[in-house]
Amino acid sequence: MANLLIVSNCPSENTKRLQQSVASGCSNDEFENLSVRVLEPWDASANDVLWSDGIVIGTTENFGYMSGAIKDFFERIYYPCLEHTEGKPVVLFVKGGLDGQGAKTSVERILTGLKWKLVQPTLVMKGDFCSEFLDQCHELGMTMAAGLDAGIY
Repeated sequence: MANLLIVSNCPSENTKRLQQSVASGCSNDEFENLSVRVLEPWDASANDVLWSDGIVIGTTENFGYMSGAIKDFFERIYYPCLEHTEGKPVVLFVKGGLDGQGAKTSVERILTGLKWKLVQPTLVMKGDFCSEFLDQCHELGMTMAAGLDAGIY
C-alpha cells in the first residue's frame, strides 16, 4: 500500500476546486494499492509527511512568493523530516496571478533543501481561472497516483 499526501492552500472556491481536481485524479478505481490523505497546510504535520510515500503540494502565489500557509507548513515539518524523507517523490502546482514563478521558485528551493525529488515538472497556472486548470490538476494527481501505485516512485 502506498500513501499519498495532498497539501494545498485553498483560500478561495477556485483553489478548492483545484485541490479537489487533484484528489479526483488520485481516486481512480484502478489504483488498488493507494491511500490518499488531503489536508490544508494548517492541518498537515511532520507525521503526515512521514506517513506518506509521495506528496502533492499546491500553493497560490502571494506577493510573488508561496502562500503563507504553505510556508508555515514547511517551517513546521522541515527539521523533523529533513533526514527522514530524502528522495521523497513530490509534485507541485501553483496558481499564480501574473506568472507564478516566484511561488514556484520559493517552493522548489525548499524541496531542494529537503532533498525531495520532483517527479513531474511544476504545473504553473497563471491568469484568470479557467476549466483547463481543472483538467491539468486532475492529470497531475492521476500521474502521481499511478506512479506510486505502480511502485515507480
